[in-house]
Amino acid sequence: MATERVTETAATRRKPWYRLSLTTWIMIGLVVGGFIGWIQPEWGNKLYFLRDIFLNLIKSVIAPLVFSTLVVGIAGGGDLKKVGRMGAKSLLYFEIVTTIALFIGLAVVNLTKPGIGVSLAAAATEQVQKIGENHPKTLVETIVHVFPASIVEAMVRGDVLQIVAFAVLFAMAVSAIGEKGKPILRAMDSLSQIMFRFTSYVMMFAPIGVGAAMAHTIGTHGLGVLVNLGKLIGSLYLALILFVVFVLGAVALLFRVPILKFLKAVREPATIAFATTSSESALPKAMEVMERLGVPPRIVGFVMPTGYSFNLDGTTLYLAMASVFVAQAAEATTGFHMSFGQQVVMMLTLMVTSKGVAAVPRASLVILLATLNTFLPENIGPIGVAVIFGVDELMDMGRTCVNVVGNCLATCVIARWEGEFDDERARVFGTPEEARLDLAEGEPAFVKSVELG
Repeated sequence: MATERVTETAATRRKPWYRLSLTTWIMIGLVVGGFIGWIQPEWGNKLYFLRDIFLNLIKSVIAPLVFSTLVVGIAGGGDLKKVGRMGAKSLLYFEIVTTIALFIGLAVVNLTKPGIGVSLAAAATEQVQKIGENHPKTLVETIVHVFPASIVEAMVRGDVLQIVAFAVLFAMAVSAIGEKGKPILRAMDSLSQIMFRFTSYVMMFAPIGVGAAMAHTIGTHGLGVLVNLGKLIGSLYLALILFVVFVLGAVALLFRVPILKFLKAVREPATIAFATTSSESALPKAMEVMERLGVPPRIVGFVMPTGYSFNLDGTTLYLAMASVFVAQAAEATTGFHMSFGQQVVMMLTLMVTSKGVAAVPRASLVILLATLNTFLPENIGPIGVAVIFGVDELMDMGRTCVNVVGNCLATCVIARWEGEFDDERARVFGTPEEARLDLAEGEPAFVKSVELG
């Protein structure tokens, strides 16, 4: 009892003003990294290894965390019928939201016309040709890809879709054998707690990792690149903001997601994703904060990794804008005009091909190149992608951030849809009461990085 009181006191004590939160440190890292990249561009390349270290540490967390969380969520009292129903609801939600994202991108790019006046002169396309060696997966290939031939290989590659599929089947088997599966269930529960603790250690390195990533971006591309294709970059960020505010905002209101608490929860994973241009880097932290916000672990463990393949809101919006941008630029070069009807057909094609991004390197550029080769005159596609390639990382920051926010919201939506969203958890998120609630429920409050104050 005395130990519990000591733990509670330590966990619920308000942070001193001089102890900055992780979010603040990450923002400081972004600013300092950008300044270093601006005044000393060569340092950007020298410091880039720090970003790689951070991403490697994060990637090492993903496979055991996703696997253990799903097994505990499903086998530890989960109804197998609920898993199937949750999967169907998730795919329906993903399809609706990503389709809206496509058409918002189409509307904004036709309104701003960023491609008008951009010359598609022959550019160095060696990198684009390497990208083109990959191809977007067809529907059948995507379905086959979901089921791993080797779970060890899937974990080595960090293929979250295959890990999810294997974990669901494994959890069903653990649940089916009853008492004999309890030791495995306890081991998975311990593993998930350990990986959340491990994630909190890795996050201490996040400000350095994201700072190095920003230094590299600014140092490599410079601020001048914003002038070159600034209209395309500005148009994309305008479309992303409109999508987040009006579409995701409307979804949050419709499903009664506590918006202020949600924004507080996603600020760290969204910032990490923005700086590193990697959704994977934000996955462990995003899973942790969504559980703390009141989403059951089994829903977080299933919906969020699946969304990384099927719910890329920012990426699908980008694809719509980038493809029409190249078509607009091609009109001045070749005289080819793409009518609005042809653009709609192209969007319908993207609705299908963008679902095949799983395990495709440089996935968005692969999809973009394949689409342009289908709808534009010969050789225009590679040249157009080569033009965009120079500023792709700057646009990747925004779309990756929106991908993470969209997937976090998807877990809340499915939890509410299933009637399992914990409003009490959401109410106390990030307050001293959260630690008290953990202690009352027998959970180790010290595992969770509660930001107080």
